[in-house]
Amino acid sequence: DMWANVSYPSLKPLSSYFSDLIRRLEFFNKWLKEKPPPTFWISGMFFTQAFLTGTLQNFARKYTVPIDKVVFEFQMIPRDNYQNRPKDGVYVHGLYLEGARWDKAKALLAESMPKALYTLTPIIWLKPKENDGTETKNVYSCPVYKTSERRGMLSTTGHSTNFVILIDVPSDKDLAHWVLRGVAMLTQLDD
Repeated sequence: DMWANVSYPSLKPLSSYFSDLIRRLEFFNKWLKEKPPPTFWISGMFFTQAFLTGTLQNFARKYTVPIDKVVFEFQMIPRDNYQNRPKDGVYVHGLYLEGARWDKAKALLAESMPKALYTLTPIIWLKPKENDGTETKNVYSCPVYKTSERRGMLSTTGHSTNFVILIDVPSDKDLAHWVLRGVAMLTQLDD
């Protein structure tokens, strides 16, 4: 509880927390001393929503679109690494799927493998676009949480402080199928 006032949310034991903190500092130090990376470790962000809002703002400024009309389109990327950043938006990595897995061959959300509680997601392209009002079909709007608790204090936005974003993941199953399994993405595991 004492750490909760000065730290990012984490359920890790102290030794794992410290290793995670060092990794975060190394990520930001490299970014600061070199250049923005081609893929961003979204799990390493302290205030993830600010990073996401900044991505939308960059798009809005570039194309002179009102920020409140810009939304994300999500694309699971087949390759494991990239040398260059996308023209618009960002590539992110470091999220874990709980209750399902990503089937790379079919490019769809799939049932978890036996005894696999969590699986790493592929790189995801958070691609800003002007909201045209169309709904994306055949997707599961997967909630992303900072920790596996999936709860937190309500913030001024009306969302939990543990909630990050909804990411649309391609699926050939009904929404209720994944909701009943409690499928979500996490920015970090508890170990």
